[in-house]
Amino acid sequence: MAGDAPAIYLASASPRRSELLRQIDVTHEVRPVDIDESPRPGEKPAHYALRLAEEKARALWERLPLAERRPVLAADTTVALGDEILGKPADREDAARILARLSGRAHEVHTAVAVLHAGGANARISTSTVEFRRLTRAEIDWYWRTGEPADKAGAYGVQGHAAIFIRHLSGSYSGVMGLPLYETWELLTPALGLIGWNTQAP
Repeated sequence: MAGDAPAIYLASASPRRSELLRQIDVTHEVRPVDIDESPRPGEKPAHYALRLAEEKARALWERLPLAERRPVLAADTTVALGDEILGKPADREDAARILARLSGRAHEVHTAVAVLHAGGANARISTSTVEFRRLTRAEIDWYWRTGEPADKAGAYGVQGHAAIFIRHLSGSYSGVMGLPLYETWELLTPALGLIGWNTQAP
């Protein structure tokens, strides 16, 4: 998708999402937005991720002058133990608490993607299961010192040092990383009029 103008706006400051879009050759301009990301009482993790992705896309779309409007893509990743949402750690001890809870067990990663354009809005969600091996406190402290946990849901990044903690991953690797590419491409196909993609294929 070459051209002077970016194909879409990315409503996220995540370098990982930008990297994944470049991987599938989607040109984009980064336009992060700030919204209230507080979970609602009793809100399920998957619904929470989907709501935030849709709200981020809408927030950016509404700020764009008519002349500058092109498709907006937003995403949100939520790490969950059952119905408990594990957000970004507040500090070192919070990260240690989160990682200790993930140690030796499986958890779910929900990543929602929303695309809003002149023709409408659509969203998809990818849910993956990730199983950690048992972690020692020394490993958790070492991982904090790498700097990776501080800005990530669930206090880890699958694409970084935390890869050595993961015993098994079932689902979408790119989804756990922050942007499920299969679902993203399906959403961008009608938004951008992409060819060479059969959404009816198994």
